[in-house]
Amino acid sequence: MAPTRTCVGCRRLTDRGDLLRLVRSPSGARVDAGGSAPGRGAYVHPRTACVREAVRRGALARALRTGLGPEELGRLQTEIEQQMGAS
Repeated sequence: MAPTRTCVGCRRLTDRGDLLRLVRSPSGARVDAGGSAPGRGAYVHPRTACVREAVRRGALARALRTGLGPEELGRLQTEIEQQMGAS
């Protein structure tokens, strides 16, 4: 049985492999393409609606246990969109 995680956007339980992992690191929040980087992680479906909902509700910042300013959120959203295009 595959490990499951909850998407911080839509709050649906999904196989971990179907989600994109975001991680809080000393340099700030970023996409963890390999899914194994050290640091506090959060999972989101690689869909624009889920990412927007996670940001709108503040769920992404809560899951990562950090404040995410507008500049960092913008950079992170761009990184997520690039990752979605690569999938």
